[in-house]
Amino acid sequence: MLLETPRQPLRLADLPVPKVEAAQVLVKVSACAVCRTDLHVADGELPNPKLPLIPGHEIVGTIVAKGRGTQRFKTGERVGIPWLGWTCGECEFCLNGRENLCDGARFTGYTLDGGYAEFAVADERFCFPIPDSYSDAEAAPLLCAGFIGYRSLVKTGNARRLGIYGFGAAAHIVAQVAKFQGREVFAFTRRGNAEAQAFARSLGAVWAGDSETMPPDKLDAAIIFAPVGDLVPLALKVVAKGGTVVCGGIHMTDIPAFPYDWLWQERTLCSVANLTRRDGEEFFALAPRVPVRTTIQTFPLTEANEALARLRAGKLQGAAVLVP
Repeated sequence: MLLETPRQPLRLADLPVPKVEAAQVLVKVSACAVCRTDLHVADGELPNPKLPLIPGHEIVGTIVAKGRGTQRFKTGERVGIPWLGWTCGECEFCLNGRENLCDGARFTGYTLDGGYAEFAVADERFCFPIPDSYSDAEAAPLLCAGFIGYRSLVKTGNARRLGIYGFGAAAHIVAQVAKFQGREVFAFTRRGNAEAQAFARSLGAVWAGDSETMPPDKLDAAIIFAPVGDLVPLALKVVAKGGTVVCGGIHMTDIPAFPYDWLWQERTLCSVANLTRRDGEEFFALAPRVPVRTTIQTFPLTEANEALARLRAGKLQGAAVLVP
């Protein structure tokens, strides 16, 4: 599926199988999850995508060919391809463990072609072996919703009472990890979304309500996955002194002004940018122990526009996954 112009539907296209270059692998795609970042790219909310573009960055498939110099994987191995697709390896960020901030980074399904296709190429350094306990479709959301959710959770430190705003793909994974770690999860959804609140409770949330409702207790931290800037002041109001609010998305509407008093007393507001390979390695070591279970709805690849439309309208529970 091809994005030729932002804010226009994706188009089914017949393209040649991509060629592998040095250090790359060619993957026959088995599943590709639909991420809110795909929606931001398709809706023109992220600047300067590669055009035309094959979206998708939560890719699971089998290696069918390898470029010169590849050593990590064998032909026939199952791998996952995430958002972070390439970094320079030489800048100050790459050299001190913060490759997610590399100025030259390239991103799957944004500046590199992605997985809304039958085949995809990727730098083998940025691919991951998939734990055997997951099917292809079950594993796909772990490659971004899981990774970014995990990085966001780590940013909250040892917070025991954790608020999660926007109970979609990332939240439903993070809630399971948080419960496994002995935390209490408080879920915040759109007003009147009883289905999402019930879903959160089924995953162990001790409380669920709309985003403008005060929870019964002050929270130690909150993670915002919904791309809504208005949620930032609301989250700051519900965290206790010394608490942390983490913005887990790549795009968010403008944050409105709020009284300094809501930030004062050493509350912290921070963002999460991309992921590192270490995040992925740590998360894939942890996920089967929880065990994390993904709630998915599969769509044929040709119905990518429908999957994006349902995500845009908030009509998905868990994650949509495209299957070629």
